[in-house]
Amino acid sequence: MMLTLILIYVRLFMELSEVSLICKALSDQNRLQIIYLLTYGEQCACELLEQMKITQPTLSHHMKVLENCSLVISRRKGKWSHYSLNRDQWVAFRGYVESIRDAGEERDESGCCL
Repeated sequence: MMLTLILIYVRLFMELSEVSLICKALSDQNRLQIIYLLTYGEQCACELLEQMKITQPTLSHHMKVLENCSLVISRRKGKWSHYSLNRDQWVAFRGYVESIRDAGEERDESGCCL
């Protein structure tokens, strides 16, 4: 029953395919570093390049992955892109993770087999 409630919650706030994309995006160390840097606020691609010591094509690839799962928002300003965290997507993902964490608390201690 609890699994059903989790799946209903996920469908209301986030599709499982979306959760899967986010988990894949978070499985890369460079993308985790980008996310960490963006916690300080919007950053220009040139600033991220400087801080990360990676090439522009590599940064573009990572940003595309983060944008595809809506964790990051971009906007153009001149020739550079500026990136920031998509707070709404992070809140939805956090809700999904918390629903899993909390699922075990409501389970009957007697188990399924008596």
